[in-house]
Amino acid sequence: MADLCSVPPEILVPAANETLDLVLGSQVELNCTVRWVGTEHCQPTPTWSKDGQWLGSGSSQDTVWSGQNSSEQLLASVLQLNLTQDANFGVFACWISNATATFTLRRAEAVGHVPAVLAALLVLVLLVLLAVLYVRCRLNALLWYRDRYGELEINDGKLYDAYVSHANAPDDRKFIHFIVKPQLENRHGYKLFLDEQNILPNSEPSADLIMNVSRCRRLIVVLSIAYLEQEWCNSSFREGLWRLLELSRKPIFIVFESQYREITHPAITLLKQHRSIVTLLVWRAGSMTPSSDFWKELCLALPRKVSFPGGRSVGDPQTQLQEDKDPMLILHSSYLDSAGDLDPDGDLGTGPCPPASPEGTDARWTSFLGFA
Repeated sequence: MADLCSVPPEILVPAANETLDLVLGSQVELNCTVRWVGTEHCQPTPTWSKDGQWLGSGSSQDTVWSGQNSSEQLLASVLQLNLTQDANFGVFACWISNATATFTLRRAEAVGHVPAVLAALLVLVLLVLLAVLYVRCRLNALLWYRDRYGELEINDGKLYDAYVSHANAPDDRKFIHFIVKPQLENRHGYKLFLDEQNILPNSEPSADLIMNVSRCRRLIVVLSIAYLEQEWCNSSFREGLWRLLELSRKPIFIVFESQYREITHPAITLLKQHRSIVTLLVWRAGSMTPSSDFWKELCLALPRKVSFPGGRSVGDPQTQLQEDKDPMLILHSSYLDSAGDLDPDGDLGTGPCPPASPEGTDARWTSFLGFA
């Protein structure tokens, strides 16, 4: 019996000395489990110490049970601690005969809300920056993608890139001839067909209109107050819009911001409701700048440009080489009448230039800017 009792116990839990990082106010149970070979008369008595100071005999809860064979005994000693102050932390040791298990309790700083708040603010700032970049660079990215991977509309028999319809009013003519036409033709390489006549003067599109629009890849309508005062806009704009959709691919409508707020015409409401099948652009005070969003949105609605070696980007070479002499591209049926040639010496505009207006170019631009 004495020989069995002289066998030292084996510590099962913990397998090695443990170090625990715990926050103030937490609760912890330190479990010290041992196994020994002997009878119940050889049962060892566990004791606990903290920082070298012995704790009372009733500080732990001890449980003894038999192992798989009758000579094997197990004992578990559990020490419960409430870490309510700094003095509760330290080195705790479980002593069972000559076996010792050590638990080192260290205070860990509680995770506060400051890091979480900073992380949330950082995410919010990143989202705001992404939103700003999206707003500022979205059109540039779309243009780059369109010019690189977009559909090429060339060699399709079209003579013009866009058919431009506008009212026969001074302000509308100035907007088209002094801003839209130079910007799209000279800067972006598109070729335009300008028409001041009513685009749908009758209940049904005329043969001339169908022929002219069919030779253009897009349809641009300057939807000014003067344009909306036309009879067909007041009586049957909805029916006219469906006919335009049959003639052109996603027509482009341009409205002026200064008039946009005042227009109560039902045509504007109709276009807003059908933004998925039309392109509605607003000309604003800052749209004059070539890099403004207006020109980017307009170019996105127009055919993809063709790039040539040397970095030059223009429209379809077919439209660039064409001259406005196609007998099928007629504006009025009287073109086929037997009347004499209006310009027997050649194409209009090839003769001597007429004298400049006494007001000069500056006066015309000043007048237009006053309109804008």
